[in-house]
Amino acid sequence: MLETRLVVKLLNKLRSRIGGALNPLASAIARSGISPNVITFAGFLVSVASASLFYAEAPLWGGIALLLSGFFDIIDGAVARASGKVSRWGAVLDSTLDRYSDLIVLAAILLAGLCDPIAGAAALIGSVMVSYVRAKGELESVRMSSVGLMERAERIVVLSVAAIAGYTWVGIIILAVLTQFTVLQRLYHIWRSLRSQQK
Repeated sequence: MLETRLVVKLLNKLRSRIGGALNPLASAIARSGISPNVITFAGFLVSVASASLFYAEAPLWGGIALLLSGFFDIIDGAVARASGKVSRWGAVLDSTLDRYSDLIVLAAILLAGLCDPIAGAAALIGSVMVSYVRAKGELESVRMSSVGLMERAERIVVLSVAAIAGYTWVGIIILAVLTQFTVLQRLYHIWRSLRSQQK
């Protein structure tokens, strides 16, 4: 458990540094007047292109497109903050399109036969459940940000790198296992938080 916490802390630091490095770009985009929601939708379209490439059995290009979609996923929030256009609707739209993106990419890999069917199904279910448990925790007023090993950014990186390296199936197996682990991490975090609130 201690090793997992250290990994999560390192990932959070890395994510923070990447976000900080993108702030000048986000500010420039904000000044151009481009809506954060437009960027969110553009990222979704790139995810659809990634899924199409995976389905066409071109995992190298599918992985590259998936990485690009991850870039859009980071920059849209940064642009929203830089432009002062952070909104509840934007958050709902972003979360909804993220779920669609996750599912269509994993479904495309599964349908194309690029992975074991059971591992693919487990990765698909795990990815949905990671997000679902976060949503349920936040409904109970539990802080869920940066809780768990396999948040969406990590899932994108793992699958993209595996696909680009020619080992899409390995990436799927990693997701199949670690997404379930992340669900358990988040459930434990919620349980501890709710228990402490009752004391």
